[in-house]
Amino acid sequence: MDDVGTDISRLIPHRGAMCLLEAIESWDQEHIVCRATSHRRPDNPLRDDSGLRALCGIEYGAQAIATHAALLGRPGGRGAQPGVLAAVRDVTTTLSHLDALHGALTIRATVVLRHAQGRIYDVTVEGDGRTLLTGRLSVITPTNGVHQAESVPAERVV
Repeated sequence: MDDVGTDISRLIPHRGAMCLLEAIESWDQEHIVCRATSHRRPDNPLRDDSGLRALCGIEYGAQAIATHAALLGRPGGRGAQPGVLAAVRDVTTTLSHLDALHGALTIRATVVLRHAQGRIYDVTVEGDGRTLLTGRLSVITPTNGVHQAESVPAERVV
């Protein structure tokens, strides 16, 4: 669609170094492909003492999903709402850290299921010609303030 190259920080709530994605490569109603080079930045806020762990690719996928939701919510989209990452399943990584990768990361998110309470996406993170992370991410979307999820006090949890 026409938002390829759009500044992603204008679409999602992440700012500064926490906005990990650089560009939208392509998108439509069912998928988005984004590019990132933030895995090479020394100020990447997800780094720990060992470097940038491959599991941080989950956050790259979540930001791609948030970007997709924002684009869908624009005029001409289907009015998708922003959501909250609720579940991560079947995550597989092929290396321990992303630091040594020289090229850009390609992040693909494809809608698997769309329902009234949210969406489920399959996410793939690729770099240097190989798949680095795959997984399924579930996002819950509030419905206009009605039926929003609430924390259950610990004394009520059985």
